Amino acid sequence: MVYAGLFFAGLAAVLHVYIWVMESLTWTSARTRATFGISEEEALATKELAFNQGFYNLFLAIVTVVGIVIGGTGRYGIGLALIFAGVGSMLAAAVVLIASSPDKARAAVTQGIFPLIAVVLLGIGAAM
Repeated sequence: MVYAGLFFAGLAAVLHVYIWVMESLTWTSARTRATFGISEEEALATKELAFNQGFYNLFLAIVTVVGIVIGGTGRYGIGLALIFAGVGSMLAAAVVLIASSPDKARAAVTQGIFPLIAVVLLGIGAAM
């Protein structure tokens, strides 16, 4: 269970790095605008906000990866704490997104499914 949880935590981190790229680096590109369903005008008006938000996603990914690495060195408690902080925050953000913008349910599920699976599997694995 733990290894599967670590795998899904890693996938969640990779996805959130990709979200960082879209929000912080390519926000005004046609492809990213299409992904988020926004116009060029909306992208330009929200560019600074998206840039900042993207870094939140990057930092959550970094915390998760650092937890995986530290856990891999044998410091399981510290590693799991960091992983749960990272993926737990990713999952909480997905819940906030769907609660505040039900029309963005698909995006919320996309960003929250890997963290949810990681939390469940790591929780079960840690309890064993």
